Amino acid sequence: MSEKEARRVYVMEQVVAGKMTVRQGAQCLGLSERQVKRLKKGMKEKGVAALAHGNRGRSPKHTIPKDIRDEIASLATGLYKGASAEHMSELLSENQEIHVSGKSITRILREKGILDPCAKKHRRRRKSRDRVPKEGLLVQVDASPYDWLEGRGPKMSLHGIIDDATSKVLGLHFRLEEDLKGYLEVFHQVVTKHGVPRAVYSDGHTIFFSPKKDKLTIEQELAGEQVSLTQLGRALDQLGIIQVRAGSPQAKGRVERLWETLQSRLVIELRVAGISTMEDANAFLPRFIERFNKRFAVEAQDPEPAYMPIPTQEEVDTILCVKEPRIASNGSTISYRGQTYRLVDHKGRVLSLPPRAKVEVLLHLDNSIDALYMGQRYQLEAFSTPKPENRPSEPVQRKPVGHKPSPDNPWVKFRLPPRVPHDPVESYFRKREVAHLSNLL
Repeated sequence: MSEKEARRVYVMEQVVAGKMTVRQGAQCLGLSERQVKRLKKGMKEKGVAALAHGNRGRSPKHTIPKDIRDEIASLATGLYKGASAEHMSELLSENQEIHVSGKSITRILREKGILDPCAKKHRRRRKSRDRVPKEGLLVQVDASPYDWLEGRGPKMSLHGIIDDATSKVLGLHFRLEEDLKGYLEVFHQVVTKHGVPRAVYSDGHTIFFSPKKDKLTIEQELAGEQVSLTQLGRALDQLGIIQVRAGSPQAKGRVERLWETLQSRLVIELRVAGISTMEDANAFLPRFIERFNKRFAVEAQDPEPAYMPIPTQEEVDTILCVKEPRIASNGSTISYRGQTYRLVDHKGRVLSLPPRAKVEVLLHLDNSIDALYMGQRYQLEAFSTPKPENRPSEPVQRKPVGHKPSPDNPWVKFRLPPRVPHDPVESYFRKREVAHLSNLL
């Protein structure tokens, strides 16, 4: 049973038991209320088996038998080797009386791992998409790994953002690899200089979209939780930016064409400037962006920008960073990257945290760190417990083993006489005990 089927069984059991309404069940399963009612009725009559599709376990009527598939694969690598799928379809029909279309043969050979020698890559026809009318409505973001310094320095990935309405470059930043910090840097440039764009168009990289799709537990779905966001996805969500996934590189063609232009123009300009380090290249980019936009940017259809207001510096620092959750210990401390820290307010006072309090550590773009607790930011102060002094230990003197006496030794048989009771109550119970023993004897 797959996770999707298990989720459906769990939700429908809750609906049948009356713990969940039909509407709630429909929302959890993504079905209509009418379909949920059908499933509920079927479960009451047939049980969980009613949730399975009626054709489960049955082969489609038009399925090509396995022996014919094997024969086609054998002929494709033997007698009909080198024939195209369409030609092979004709040969099979004439000689073996096997009537299979060329597309089916292509699919069978692909499943068997056999390449069609005559297959051609047909370019998909795509309709050009019109620009959005306003600057800031949609931006395209991507990164391009390339030898930007032509061997004078390390190979780097250039992270960039371009506006869809004007083709204006809004931010560029070099990193050694395509990573989270590079994207946070370019979004920091956009947000602080222009404002917050309404939507961002990107590929399906795991920096933008979590690979843990459809991995929520049933309890999490019933609680209304969504798929976990990535660090960048969380930052964009807090800024109010809508994420749009591009289905192909051609879909975000504006930023792809930007890389073609930059890989010729920017490389030459870096060479002329004699730049050979990543730090100098990043320092050069603001001047280059200004000249580039004057040369290539176009006017938007609507001159009124659509950017959302520029956030405060406090909001930018709190959002465009890496957030890592931590749990406070009983000593009001948290651990981060092998170091213990205490939270300190702006007056230098150490904050007392309740045990297991949830704290977020913020790693900023300048690699500084602080903490966020109950909506307030606090500085982090390194804390280390004093270690006990290592005093030289004194040599341990073992006690001498005593002599064990023999069984017939008088001291072994020696027994002290019973103690004479002095307390009246004790004497009374002692007499009763002696009398009882006498009766037994």
